[in-house]
Amino acid sequence: MGQKPNDLTPEASPLDRFGYHVRDLRERRSHTLRSLAEATFFSYSKLWKWENALRAPKHRSEVVHLDTVLRGQGLLVELWEHIGMEPRDSHVSIPGPHVSESSSGLVTPSAEQAGSNLDDTDTVVVPCRVHGRILFVPVPRRVVLASGLAGLAAAALPASPATASAAAMASPVEHFAQLRRVMIQTDNLIGPRHVLPALQHQLAQLAFRRRASRGADAAELLALETRYEELAGWLAQDIGDERTAHGHTAKALDASHITGDSNLTAYILGRKAQLAVDTGHAADALGLAAAARRTAQPGSRLEVIAVMHQAHAHAVLGDGAEALTAYDTAVTLLGRADTDGIWGSWLDEAYISTARARSLATLGDYENAAAGFDSAIAALPATYRRDRGVYLARAARAHAGTGNIALATQIGLEAVGVAAETGSARIVSQLDRLDRTLAAASGREGVAEFRAALDQIVLHPS
Repeated sequence: MGQKPNDLTPEASPLDRFGYHVRDLRERRSHTLRSLAEATFFSYSKLWKWENALRAPKHRSEVVHLDTVLRGQGLLVELWEHIGMEPRDSHVSIPGPHVSESSSGLVTPSAEQAGSNLDDTDTVVVPCRVHGRILFVPVPRRVVLASGLAGLAAAALPASPATASAAAMASPVEHFAQLRRVMIQTDNLIGPRHVLPALQHQLAQLAFRRRASRGADAAELLALETRYEELAGWLAQDIGDERTAHGHTAKALDASHITGDSNLTAYILGRKAQLAVDTGHAADALGLAAAARRTAQPGSRLEVIAVMHQAHAHAVLGDGAEALTAYDTAVTLLGRADTDGIWGSWLDEAYISTARARSLATLGDYENAAAGFDSAIAALPATYRRDRGVYLARAARAHAGTGNIALATQIGLEAVGVAAETGSARIVSQLDRLDRTLAAASGREGVAEFRAALDQIVLHPS
């Protein structure tokens, strides 16, 4: 047992120091353990163990959330990092549905049925309004189910048994490749919360099969496993679970080096750059994007993708001229890039234009950003439901930046509907920024309606 936090001495362990300052901040903010449990959605027993140095939080996201609620200004995060308790293996294999040739296998049981077997150790990352901002924090699943927002709790619920087996396919590689294609299509329609557990389950099955194989079969399965890891990282990011996203993407990068596939390595380096800039580390993203470009074959679409990641990182860092120059370079490179590779087959000038619009909004050029997003929305296929929500939310922010509040709230309301359907953290994060932009226009047309709709799809501390 650690030393009692209220007896802290200069020789106290990092765990003791963390517990001491949790208690100190709680008392300074006039919280009891019970009221802090209600404010954070953490259980009373978990908070008590943290304060008394009996256990450290396992996940950084938990500490960030606790620090935010207690207004610790990063103190608790800094203390926790000295404990060194965060698990390094972020791979999660959660039992989930198999997927056949349609998305019908992605069925989850009712919230009532699932809730009876849950405790405080079973958590899901969900959007939660804390001090006027929407943060993505781990919350006990029973709390989410009780809130009436059961759709947010779907990410790890058990599902119906498989409707297709590997034996029905010509080979395991074909089987898992087909499942991956179906899950990508399903994600575009219903978002990641239902798809991610299915993919993680299949990933565990794929890894098991790969370890039991030898020769060419093992090599093919490892290459496919790498793509599964990359996709899992993307889906985890899209539900706001940054820790799991980083874990899967790191595993994908390691596996790409083992396979010796430089194209795959270049692609995943690009994904790591995208993840870095989206999680607030634009300087790191520049380095990762540069590495992706060095690794990519000259004249390939992977080179274009790397340059686009560089461009947005420059925009986030405020280097507008370098960002726009990089986008011009991307267009030029695309004009002479190969067209027969599998990498970046979706990449065209319209995609680059949409990415440029995002950077223009970051740089404050809202007029051109809004025009770019409006064009992208008009051209997007109907099956890309989640992506439409992302574009809508970004367009709404851009129109708000131009001062067109009525149009911004109208578009924002549509984006709220897509966010509710898909559970996409990217949509909710953009809507949170829009919400804060509209705070200064609370009396304007549509603002109250938009803010009320947004509040209905996020959790609120008691």
